[in-house]
Amino acid sequence: MATHATPQRLGMPAPPFDLPDPRSGRDVSIDDVAGDAGLLVMFICNHCPYVQHVAPALGDAARDVAARGVGVVAISANDPVEYPSDAPEAMAAEAERRGWPFPYLFDETQEVARAYGAVCTPDFYLFDADRALVYHGQFDDSRPGRGEPTGADLRHAVDALVTGKPTVEHQRLSVGCSIKWKPAGATT
Repeated sequence: MATHATPQRLGMPAPPFDLPDPRSGRDVSIDDVAGDAGLLVMFICNHCPYVQHVAPALGDAARDVAARGVGVVAISANDPVEYPSDAPEAMAAEAERRGWPFPYLFDETQEVARAYGAVCTPDFYLFDADRALVYHGQFDDSRPGRGEPTGADLRHAVDALVTGKPTVEHQRLSVGCSIKWKPAGATT
């Protein structure tokens, strides 16, 4: 069953993070990835059909966004014990296979996902240069089995950000798979 993202307050400050990137083997902080014009934080995973649907378009969209001065990062917070295809080694392999030009970080404690209010994958958070939330919504209207992903909604929000237009008023929340939370007290 599809899960809808939980609305977040525009203007919300970007919660800080410092998480491991399984592909590079180094920790990456919010300061490492924020661009001069802003920051795009994507909550994704490997196994979700909604993420698999947009995955081929994420690299091109990320390159376009980064070329406009917006830093890009992806974070997976899924429980790798219950979902081994979302384990760090599989994340690194997926990022490499897809040629993603952004860090794909592992939120082992799930604290970062909770701080952002993320509940589904994929989910997109766009912050301005002051790290205030200006867009929280879907990649585009396509869904698995319906349409080709273009990133139209996200690209529109980035355009508004970098050209100084007002914040996108109509923001359609992401739809996808629920984040696979660990049982209370579980460790990886």
